Amino acid sequence: MTRFRLPAAISVAALITVLGGIPIAAQGGFWWLVLLVPAAVMIWAWQAGTDVNERGLRVRALLGARVVLWPQIAELRAQGPKRVVAVLTDGSAVTLTAVRPTDLPKLVAAAGQPLTTA
Repeated sequence: MTRFRLPAAISVAALITVLGGIPIAAQGGFWWLVLLVPAAVMIWAWQAGTDVNERGLRVRALLGARVVLWPQIAELRAQGPKRVVAVLTDGSAVTLTAVRPTDLPKLVAAAGQPLTTA
């Protein structure tokens, strides 16, 4: 299995923001809400990513995951310089979290599929 994850620097920056927000949250009242956004970003950056194996893809997000099997995928398409989308046979698309266009050969190799280009 090959895993694609977001850079750890995102989680570290969010953790530093949480720690910096503690004095504000300690003021009482609703100031503790200041910690929610950086805490959510930290968890998302730690959790999100794409796992690839011979059976298919598992795209992980903050609150869940979606499994897509290889027979359901019609094509893998680069969208801009930083995104890869799996176009499904039903016409819908799934953005592959943390996968860049330069990662496509590694993704296809992890799947055990031949690399074909259009």
